[in-house]
Amino acid sequence: MVTSAGLLLYRSGEAGPEVFVAHMGGPFWRGRPRAWSIPKGLVEGAEEPLDTARREFAEEIGVPAPDGEVTDLGEHRQASGKRVRVFALAAPSFAVDAVRSNTVRLELPRGSGRFVEVPEVDDARWVPIDEARTLLVAGQVPALDRLLEHLSS
Repeated sequence: MVTSAGLLLYRSGEAGPEVFVAHMGGPFWRGRPRAWSIPKGLVEGAEEPLDTARREFAEEIGVPAPDGEVTDLGEHRQASGKRVRVFALAAPSFAVDAVRSNTVRLELPRGSGRFVEVPEVDDARWVPIDEARTLLVAGQVPALDRLLEHLSS
């Protein structure tokens, strides 16, 4: 089973809670709806999922995740079958000037023998939770519900 781990930053906004989400880079995601994601990546070997979430946040956003107490929002299954373990972290003052993501090598077009480097993430921003529901890949939306449950308890 393929498992990823991600870190969902949140803060209070004028219209309620906001979350920090990332737009997936490369030509496949350009112009597609639901092309946003919680910053996340594959758990490697015996790595702890929270360590993965923090490592991947730094790789995809270009700065380390803020320190603080995290809440485990559980594991969520995406349509691809991949499972994503999501951790939430309050980050009221987190900001980045520019996303500086690592890159991935893709063959374009497939089978052509031509490879290009594309950023894994090409944008990231704070959005209200209701907007995030329409942007995130569908399998990650339940993490927003779990976050709201956590915030109301």
